[in-house]
Amino acid sequence: MGKVTAVCISEKRGTKKKEVQSAFLRQNWGIENDAHAGDWHRQVSLLPIEKIEAFRAKGADVDFGDFGENLIVEGYELRELPVGTNIRIGEALLEITQIGKECHSHCEIYKAMGDCIMPREGIFAKVIKSGRICPGDEVALLPLDAHCPFTAAAITLSDKGAAKEQEDESGRLLRELLTEQGYHIVETLLLPDDQPLLERHLCRLADHRQVNVIFTTGGTGFSKRDITPEATIAVCDRMADGIAQAIRQYFLAITGRAMLSRAVSGIRGATLIVNLLGSPKAVRESLEYILPHLGHGLGILRGTDGECGHTQKGDNRNHA
Repeated sequence: MGKVTAVCISEKRGTKKKEVQSAFLRQNWGIENDAHAGDWHRQVSLLPIEKIEAFRAKGADVDFGDFGENLIVEGYELRELPVGTNIRIGEALLEITQIGKECHSHCEIYKAMGDCIMPREGIFAKVIKSGRICPGDEVALLPLDAHCPFTAAAITLSDKGAAKEQEDESGRLLRELLTEQGYHIVETLLLPDDQPLLERHLCRLADHRQVNVIFTTGGTGFSKRDITPEATIAVCDRMADGIAQAIRQYFLAITGRAMLSRAVSGIRGATLIVNLLGSPKAVRESLEYILPHLGHGLGILRGTDGECGHTQKGDNRNHA
């Protein structure tokens, strides 16, 4: 069991947070009177006191709130907690939504020390049950629910779509079909065919948001601008070629041109990445074919399934 060491808020973004004696966590909003509260996934930020003390031992003159953190907590290695973990503090309940964050511009702490712990040690959460908290409150972790929906991200690769020269019909259909099958869509992106940009977003979604599965659509052909497979291979730790091969085999029964698809599938950390073709028809048929078989693998990746899993909507959990 851990506990809250300090609670900090700030009225404006980009300013240091100050300690307060107590704070009210409002459901689906965050901490009242804090600038980072709102209808998004990073409503509350948390940082371990142990990491702050270790940073101070290196000579850093930092107070609570200087890293932009809301809650300083002791007793847990927060970065090791998986996204989806629930944190109970008194009557309030938080759900972890992101581990660490990208550092777009170095803060004053980094400029002074050459380092900052928040991007790698801080975590973020949303409030799923309201309650008042204060320093000294106990912090309890609740295990992941094996029956909670899988999270997904949808990325469309299209130069014309990103330039708003055509509608993203494939991305829209991808989101609709995944939602119908019980997946929780955490992000949707429409990107140009830019390999470094795609790699950065794939890494961010897998490492920080720990999305269960990322589907890409488009960019898998022979054009010089078709870089989706290369970006996917570059970021994956392991390949899961069977999925891409199964999709190709399925379409080969319809058209010989399916052999021209360079789509791949692989795993980064605990995130599955699957390339789909760019047309709405191909997106629909691909998902209808593979979704009934993916759930068991996704459950194994997130640690909620063993060799035998519970049935989930749209998933007959066939054994791999």
